[in-house]
Amino acid sequence: MNGIILKEDEPFEKALRRFTKTCERAGILSDIKKYRHYEKPSEERKRKMNASRRKKVRDEKRFSFRAPRYFN
Repeated sequence: MNGIILKEDEPFEKALRRFTKTCERAGILSDIKKYRHYEKPSEERKRKMNASRRKKVRDEKRFSFRAPRYFN
């Protein structure tokens, strides 16, 4: 359970901002958004497959070897 301890003479807006930051770091908001609507198992598989494809392409770009120009 996330929570914050209010500091003495702390404005409500600042405390609310700190609370939303702790919730964001804990991943609570992303979980809420994920379970907001029912997702069929086939849609879930498609979403995960597309995410893995994007990750694979991103990793290939990141770790691809580029030969220096003087070897060409």
